[in-house]
Amino acid sequence: MVSTIPEKARRVLRDELVRLVNPGFDRSLKVDGDGVPGVVLVVGVNGTGKTTTIGKLARVLVAEGKTVVLGAADTFRAAAADQLQTWGSRVGVPTVRGPEGGDPASVAFDAVQQGIASGVDVVLVDTAGRLHTKTGLMDELGKIKRVIEKKAPVTEVLLVIDATTGQNGLTQARVFADVVDITGIVLSKLDGSAKGGIVVQVQRELQVPVKLIGLGEGVDDLVPFEAEAFVDALLAES
Repeated sequence: MVSTIPEKARRVLRDELVRLVNPGFDRSLKVDGDGVPGVVLVVGVNGTGKTTTIGKLARVLVAEGKTVVLGAADTFRAAAADQLQTWGSRVGVPTVRGPEGGDPASVAFDAVQQGIASGVDVVLVDTAGRLHTKTGLMDELGKIKRVIEKKAPVTEVLLVIDATTGQNGLTQARVFADVVDITGIVLSKLDGSAKGGIVVQVQRELQVPVKLIGLGEGVDDLVPFEAEAFVDALLAES
């Protein structure tokens, strides 16, 4: 009887963790634009792995048989467009870019326009991650979204958070949630169980699901988030 208690406790703990992680969330990626490309707007502060996440996501979509265009609408960070274009070349998809310091909304518009002209399935749009002021961020992201929606629906707004930043990541999440309707979260650098608690915190904070997680630096290290598999991995390491 005594020997069964740890296993019983583990089962109770597992059930409680699964409940907290919330397997009922719809974690599917919405990329169907209904006759036009679906547009995925990717937001987050610089340094979270946003551009890398877009490259990996493009790879996932291409592997699923979808055609993709990348939009380099982060025109403020030096070499951001170069980095995105390198990913595009690696994955075999085109990248639309503009001049450094140019209008991000114009680049996003051109990317969607090219996506429509080429008949692609999905346009992935990178954005600047500057938390300069909430008003500036709101104006910029709002304009990008409005301009895109003249041509095609924004089917997802994915917020990339670095899982290693802990409470700071939640602070970033609050700011972005205030300025744009986030539909899903991507947790990058979630390669250790100690960082797992942020999944529960950020979902509770934003009331939107973690849809994808980055587990490392490799091109195939972006995977769908699965609540039960995630909890089992946490318990296996504990």
